[in-house]
Amino acid sequence: MEKITSFTIDHIKLQPGLYVSRKDKVGAETVTTFDLRLTSPNEEPVMNTAEMHTLEHLAATYLRNEPVWRDKVLYFGPMGCRTGFYLLLAGDLSSRDVLSLVKDCFRFIADFSGEVPGASAKDCGNYLDMNLPMANHWGKKYAALLETADDSRLIYPE
Repeated sequence: MEKITSFTIDHIKLQPGLYVSRKDKVGAETVTTFDLRLTSPNEEPVMNTAEMHTLEHLAATYLRNEPVWRDKVLYFGPMGCRTGFYLLLAGDLSSRDVLSLVKDCFRFIADFSGEVPGASAKDCGNYLDMNLPMANHWGKKYAALLETADDSRLIYPE
């Protein structure tokens, strides 16, 4: 079998950033998959599941409520390797097109306090596996990285 696209990226060179992972045609429409890479693969420790779970709840809630983008959001979820997240949006988009959206989302996460949306037994299959302080930490760290992101953090390394 052929390698899938995400396994063809050189994870030794890959650094935290916001990348276009792939673009897929669905009928006449394009779906753009973004790689929101929060840690340096195989160099830094991966995120723990509790903080990733909290990040997922907060980001999905923010993105699906954001007035301009809400109707383009198809999916937000974690990578199995626990180094980041995938964001799927309707449209033929670039990293620069969504940079403000993703920065605003992670600023929201950085500053969030209170009850995590959907963190109840009725709403979530693993609601006790949450870590808001660490989600806040990752929100601050990633938002700060995106503040100064240049092409080296927006285009996959060759």
